[in-house]
Amino acid sequence: MESKRPPPSALVDSYVVPGDIILDLSEMTNQTIKIGAGLRQDCDTIQATNAGMLRLSKPNKYWVESSHKRYIPSVEDTVLGVVVDIKPDNFLVDIKGPNLAFLPVLAFEGGTRRNIPKYEVRHRIVLYFLFIILLSISILKI
Repeated sequence: MESKRPPPSALVDSYVVPGDIILDLSEMTNQTIKIGAGLRQDCDTIQATNAGMLRLSKPNKYWVESSHKRYIPSVEDTVLGVVVDIKPDNFLVDIKGPNLAFLPVLAFEGGTRRNIPKYEVRHRIVLYFLFIILLSISILKI
């Protein structure tokens, strides 16, 4: 028995607003659809709950990408951060992004095990993004 693949929504890669019907599930049988942020299932339909760009990832995963007026870090950005936690080998810095940034003490110019910068919680520092790993850990340089 061959199962039908659901037709991708005509709205994929276009902007949707709350209330837009993305998929009608009554026409689909034996299908697994995964819905992510910005979508909800209401009876036999999947509707948008946030405004933004509708995305589709294989196999059958839908979500809405939207900007919530928050900073999304990029490589080579210069930012102002606030130290929120101090560890022996690194600092955790709030850059007002989705996650805290990780700043190794050896990232400082001239930084060695003996020459560790003296920052306290709530100190402000200017940082430069070298690279980003999975958008959850940001490696910074001062």
